[in-house]
Amino acid sequence: MTTYTKEQVSKLVDGKLDWDTTLRMLAMPKDKERFALYLEALQKKVSWPDRIVLPLGPHLHIAQSAQTKQWVTKCECGHEFGDYRENWKLNAAIYVRDTEEAMAEVYPRLMAPDTTWQVYREYYCPACGTLHDVEAPTPWYPVIHDFEPDIEAFYEEWVGLPVPEKAA
Repeated sequence: MTTYTKEQVSKLVDGKLDWDTTLRMLAMPKDKERFALYLEALQKKVSWPDRIVLPLGPHLHIAQSAQTKQWVTKCECGHEFGDYRENWKLNAAIYVRDTEEAMAEVYPRLMAPDTTWQVYREYYCPACGTLHDVEAPTPWYPVIHDFEPDIEAFYEEWVGLPVPEKAA
């Protein structure tokens, strides 16, 4: 049974859904129809033909390439970061805030972290400039690979929808 309309889910994606409905939506158990509506609303926001398989962030998705059927990490603008199993951040434009001056753009003076202990790494789409993630590791720490989703299990066990076909 569908609990929300296509219009409500589209408004949610656009950040225009009223607060009371948003709270009810968050509190209710999720249904597979809502996930399908969510994917449909996201798909309408992009200009490329690849099918969105799983959203990773507000403007970052795992999509199935229309040409190769491979799953890739892709920005809403259409830029491909590569295979979804690889760390997309390694193909992003990276800005590292590792000086007092760079930290001063974020924090008031004397409230910023000590850059010998912590830096900020900002990951941007090299095509459109959208900020996709920020990390705050120690300066020597490698780029963090957040996770590798098990898309098959997500579709089969969590949302109960057919797994999107993927090329071997």
